[in-house]
Amino acid sequence: MYDRWYAGPLKEKLKRPFVHLVFGARQTGKSTLLDLLLPPESLRIDLSYPEERTRYLAQPGEFLKLCRALPSRKKGQFVFVDAVQSVPAIFDAVQHLYASDKERWRFVLCGSSARKLRRMGTNLLPGRSFMHRLYPLTLPEHPPPTPRLSYAVSPLPFPWEEGDYPEQPFPAWDLLPRLAYGALPGIVASEEKDRAELLRAVSIIHLEEEIRREALVKDWGAFTRFLQFAAMASGHILNYASISQETGVSQPTIKAYYQLLEDMLIGFRVPAYTKSRRKNLLSTPKFLFFDLGVRHAAAGLKPSPETVNANPGPLFEQWVGIELWKRLQYLRNGQLHYQRSRDGAEVDFIIEHESQLTPIEVKWTEHPSSQDSRQLCKFLREHPGRAKRAYIICRCLRPKEIDEGIVAIPWFCL
Repeated sequence: MYDRWYAGPLKEKLKRPFVHLVFGARQTGKSTLLDLLLPPESLRIDLSYPEERTRYLAQPGEFLKLCRALPSRKKGQFVFVDAVQSVPAIFDAVQHLYASDKERWRFVLCGSSARKLRRMGTNLLPGRSFMHRLYPLTLPEHPPPTPRLSYAVSPLPFPWEEGDYPEQPFPAWDLLPRLAYGALPGIVASEEKDRAELLRAVSIIHLEEEIRREALVKDWGAFTRFLQFAAMASGHILNYASISQETGVSQPTIKAYYQLLEDMLIGFRVPAYTKSRRKNLLSTPKFLFFDLGVRHAAAGLKPSPETVNANPGPLFEQWVGIELWKRLQYLRNGQLHYQRSRDGAEVDFIIEHESQLTPIEVKWTEHPSSQDSRQLCKFLREHPGRAKRAYIICRCLRPKEIDEGIVAIPWFCL
């Protein structure tokens, strides 16, 4: 079990007398975290087991009977339902029980996708529920590779903006495994020799159990062709026409497939930042998979350091983007952007948080220079009120100032 940044906030919120909805992609550690936080005497129902799922699909009323059989003298009894998207009728039962006595039960409903629930018009209990999301491990949540190194989970989402640069907690060679295998807790905890095979299994689970079982895709062959191209194109600007031409799938269907990946929490869009005086900026978003290891497996590539070494720069950029995105999702009040002009000038990422803009360049270099900061300097000049500092994230050993207001920081300072 890893120290999860969200464990503290979630533990506090679980004390509140509301229904708690916990969503996240498969293998992000939702059930493990909830098992740790919930009392041992909590009622647990796991709908990922076929027998259990079939039972409640056939007789949803059984859930009501089970909850009502719990001791009524004990208030705040936790009822934890895992894979709740498999039996949408559970939500109606929870609403009924919550309305009758909101102090008696404390419902925690956990799932990997809300798409089926929305598609079926499922009651997600607005006004009665807290929504939580869990993501793959952020960098501070990773265990150091050697016991003598420590890197506590920081309450600050971007500690480097406060000038808090940790001593190197990870050896330089530890970056390659992160780019190769991603950050799913179960993958990180496994032996390196098993990770590639486990990642292929995760991809199959996503497809077989989440998509095929719920009949979300009519043409399975077309979707698998799309998925491989989408994974290969992760980190690039969306180009529906190109993927349509390569896969033989219509553009409207390609757009629907990308929306499906977002709904299944497998990928996310990075919108273009266009609030600028410049008129030649692109407005098309980028699309990234939520985890690099899953991305490699979905693309038909072997997750391995050898795959990374073939072209490390773009994968390093995606890794940084995923890391920034996860922290902004936990904050819930920020946005990740990128900026590119039609002549190819680009700022890799722009953090918009609390009315401030922080432009970021990602470089696969150990020796950053002023050549790497040109677009950052330009961005700072164009946004003097909102953008005060900029960063180059690279493989240098220590933070160093490159230009006025621009600091190069090592990847382990993220």
